[in-house]
Amino acid sequence: MATTIGGDEHKLRRQNGLVAGVCGGLAEFTGIHVFWFRLAFLILMIPGGLPGLVPYLILWLVIPKRRHRPR
Repeated sequence: MATTIGGDEHKLRRQNGLVAGVCGGLAEFTGIHVFWFRLAFLILMIPGGLPGLVPYLILWLVIPKRRHRPR
């Protein structure tokens, strides 16, 4: 999942995370504030946890971690 916008590559990466960086990575990729992703996963956790936990864990495994560029 990579698109080039103005010469910069826009990739889905885990970053800015409280737990695993999934919500931060999704927010950075889509341009939607991270609060909304965290709220969505929190709401999905209410009916027993699995509806929110399973997709979160899958995304944690699938989305690569953000690499820091050397200066």
